[in-house]
Amino acid sequence: MLSRYRARAVVLLAGLALLVSGCSTSFAFGLGDPGGRIFAVGAENEYANVIQQVGGKYVQVSAILSNPNTDPHNFEASAAVGRLLNQAQLVVQNGAGYDTFMNTIEGAVPSSSRKLIVVQNLLGLPDSTPNPHLWYQPGTMPAVANAIAADLAAIQPAHTAYFKANAAAFDRSLTAWNDAIAAFKARYPGTPVATTEPVADYLLQAIGAVNLTPWAFQADIMNGTDPSAQDVAAERNLFTRHKVKALVYNQQVTDPLTESFVSLAKANGIPVAGVYETMPQPGYDYQSWMLAEVQALRNAITSHTSTEHL
Repeated sequence: MLSRYRARAVVLLAGLALLVSGCSTSFAFGLGDPGGRIFAVGAENEYANVIQQVGGKYVQVSAILSNPNTDPHNFEASAAVGRLLNQAQLVVQNGAGYDTFMNTIEGAVPSSSRKLIVVQNLLGLPDSTPNPHLWYQPGTMPAVANAIAADLAAIQPAHTAYFKANAAAFDRSLTAWNDAIAAFKARYPGTPVATTEPVADYLLQAIGAVNLTPWAFQADIMNGTDPSAQDVAAERNLFTRHKVKALVYNQQVTDPLTESFVSLAKANGIPVAGVYETMPQPGYDYQSWMLAEVQALRNAITSHTSTEHL
């Protein structure tokens, strides 16, 4: 299991007492919507964004992880998060060891009527899935959108056609991203790249890039452990010997070691592309975010342009 992604669920005893005593469907604490919209929560803002696109005018959505300047690995869930989940009629979370704090809070505020979509389970992935960044996989969000539409329809059957139509529109809106992926793969097959973490590895696989960074190095950085001297040396050689065309790094979570590799790449004329774990805001939805990541990689390869921040 990914220890760095075992985000600590810190819920004060007073907060727990408040949650237990306040369990109701009355949308207390000013978080819900008395106008009849479905109250939904996305553990990560990329999932919240898809809920909003599918649910449209019939949902009110909150995201728990939404700040791209925050380290998701060290997120501490609070009583406020518990209050959100206490009222949620639909929750979407990643799973795969990424947002285990959700399980803790859901256990503290159980609800037999709450709809829960765990993306890992939706995709049929085992708990041992090594890379939890499932939203970078092109097939993930269409499946999530359809599941969201089905659950929203179960909550408000009168709007079933509306939810299904929005899910279909969302699927069609991914065409530009899928086309960009296909074009990159056709024009730049086998492009060698380096990474700091496996944040965008699913996307790199989709565009046909070859990630030369040792998996053990990526996993160690992701899990907050020190990589071996051998793997550090292997990573350095990718830049000093110009074996890669770009460095793809997790700009949301850096430390002196990863920053040293960004500097080393630049010193050797290798462009860098920053990737995110939560959707950058404002100005992006899921589709435009994913398309921008592919464009940043293309710019790195074609014009040696770095895009450290979207």
